[in-house]
Amino acid sequence: MDNPILQSLRERRSVRAYRPDQIRDDELQAVLEAGTYAPTARGVQDPWIVAVQNPDMVAQLVRMNAAVMGTNDNPYYGAPTIVLVFTSRPDKWPHGVCDGSLVLGNMMNAAHAIGLASCWINREREMFDTDEGRDLMRRLGLPDGLMGIGALALGYAAQPLAAPKPRKENYYRIVK
Repeated sequence: MDNPILQSLRERRSVRAYRPDQIRDDELQAVLEAGTYAPTARGVQDPWIVAVQNPDMVAQLVRMNAAVMGTNDNPYYGAPTIVLVFTSRPDKWPHGVCDGSLVLGNMMNAAHAIGLASCWINREREMFDTDEGRDLMRRLGLPDGLMGIGALALGYAAQPLAAPKPRKENYYRIVK
């Protein structure tokens, strides 16, 4: 079976090299809105989405993530936009990690569908569990009690997308 959505899902790739030019506002809005339509447990809509384009704050996020990673490299691969996703901590909402993951997935697929590149970035939980991270969450206007789930590096790909890797054998099973 083939249709444009399934084709887009097969073609999406994680991109690890970005052009420095900033994405357009309408493109960012489309990606963020797609995130808000991700399914959430019981329809609670617990995740919080923050898009960061301010160069000083992007540099701070790069530094914080690199420190957790133990490197000097840019963990966001030079993307001009970083989209952060937060949810309530598990003691308040046990489905937050799943809900936030779906938000990130929706945004990655939406980005690809409109010609943007993205890559899921980890370590936001560790970044925002620091004093600096909690201070930054307050500056972003987020309520207390949230944790970082992940982020997207978002922008225009610096090079053509790679061909898909073959899928592993027996990736799925059907039981009737």
